[in-house]
Amino acid sequence: MIPFSVLDLSPVPEGSTAADAFRNSLDLARLAERLDYRRYWLAEHHNMPGIASAATAVVIDHIAAGTSTIRVGSGGIMLPNHAPLVIAEQFGTLASLHPGRIDLGLGRAPGTDQLTTRALRRDRRDAAETFPQDVLELKSYFKPVKPGQNVQAVPGGGLRVPIWLLGSSLFSARLAAALGLPFAFASHFAPDHLQGALSLYRREFQPSDDGLEQPYAMAAIAVYAADTDREAARLFTSLHQSFLQLHRGTPGKLPPPVDSMEGLWSAAEKAGITHTFREAVVGAPDTVRRGIAAFLERNPVDELMVTAAIHDPGARLRSFEIVAEARDALLEDSVAR
Repeated sequence: MIPFSVLDLSPVPEGSTAADAFRNSLDLARLAERLDYRRYWLAEHHNMPGIASAATAVVIDHIAAGTSTIRVGSGGIMLPNHAPLVIAEQFGTLASLHPGRIDLGLGRAPGTDQLTTRALRRDRRDAAETFPQDVLELKSYFKPVKPGQNVQAVPGGGLRVPIWLLGSSLFSARLAAALGLPFAFASHFAPDHLQGALSLYRREFQPSDDGLEQPYAMAAIAVYAADTDREAARLFTSLHQSFLQLHRGTPGKLPPPVDSMEGLWSAAEKAGITHTFREAVVGAPDTVRRGIAAFLERNPVDELMVTAAIHDPGARLRSFEIVAEARDALLEDSVAR
């Protein structure tokens, strides 16, 4: 059975604070470690009251310091928001503090709205267009320092922090293939190009001396699990409401679940959000096991990353427990066959 991992946006539920979100994330990371999830990634977003992981490298250190073996990283750092040298120094520091446990996933989007993007980038208005060059520059800072090298990441040089490219289209799939890097697709909120991106990545993959010999692809999906299908569907409504707020330009903290979304969204909004999360797996343990198995049959990947923004921290822990149980059941099924 392929490994399972966790993607966490460190959600801030209504009625709580960022400090609560960070404690909840550490609780989930410790559970994920006990349940043999492979890695725990955090995502960079800005100017979003419901997401606490804006200073992603700082939160990664918090999680890595509170765990022992699970890999911790970014899913991802939005490279256009930063100078490559700064990211190399940050992740060189993390890799020095937590040797052999740090991943650096890179995205090309800003992770925020246009106004905040300008506040982040200042004069780097063409940053998204220079993404391939910035990736190459960032990679160079992790190579062994050469004699006479005028600019180096300290710490960072020679550490070879694993770099992943993240994407929701064909662009990053093609770049990851060309550079021989592992690739992760964001099918948890942008499923339209999943199969095309995975196919392109494997077809065009070129081995790299400082990357991979073989392609390695991961997909992320939302999984909302509970003891009954009805309760899982109810938990899922927090994400529906959150995206509805975002769509309307009024992002806020993660709302509590509701029994029904009817009357809260228009027909067009319902259609759009339902399409966005059409790969989500929502239900009781048996439903989740079947849903994950069906996703993996449609989309053969080397690793599956699971995410869930659930208002109640205890329900979120239980959801990831159920996913781990489904993973183990699928492993038993494959051994039996």
